[in-house]
Amino acid sequence: MSYEEIYARSMEDPEGFWGDQAAAIDWYKPWDKVLDDSRKPFYRWFAGAELNTCYNALDRHVEKGRADQAALIYDSPVTDTRKTYTFSELRDAVAQFAGVLRDQGVTKGDRVIVYMPMIPEAAIAMLACARLGAIHSVVFGGFASKELATRIDDAKPKVMVSASCGIEGSRVIEYKPLLDEAIELSTHKPDHTVIYQRPQATAAMQAGRDVDWA
Repeated sequence: MSYEEIYARSMEDPEGFWGDQAAAIDWYKPWDKVLDDSRKPFYRWFAGAELNTCYNALDRHVEKGRADQAALIYDSPVTDTRKTYTFSELRDAVAQFAGVLRDQGVTKGDRVIVYMPMIPEAAIAMLACARLGAIHSVVFGGFASKELATRIDDAKPKVMVSASCGIEGSRVIEYKPLLDEAIELSTHKPDHTVIYQRPQATAAMQAGRDVDWA
């Protein structure tokens, strides 16, 4: 089929079209209805269905023969670092970090703020939240404390995931002092923070609250 034909079908028969597309991924529970339009203009897709986005992003590929294919390629000209994760390696790293979050009390429906630089651990943290059914909120790394405090009070996270620092050009920006001040300013206090220590800066840890990623 041509692009025009596919597009035309998606417009003329959205339920049939998207039902066919959805069949290409794995569902724990199938939908009762592809498009629930009973409360227009509040539409709901795949009403009644259940899936796990982390399973679909990682496990299903491992199980279907792509375990050794590249899933994530990290190439940083800033730190001159290159690292490739295969699907099986990334699945295992995500599953392990999901266990870390679970040990800090994170369960389905809880919120987790990810305040990280652009490193593989940021993607691992997001996928780990999805694995548990938790909701992650990404806050741009290096955000000022006041702005981060506002997001803490909005999301009310049980746990925050961060790193000791970010790097912009040749400048090292320490995240932990910004994170500590944000928690001090916020009304809501997360139970724990998980901190990934980068070699460019070591974050001071608060006993009882801060957990070292390693």
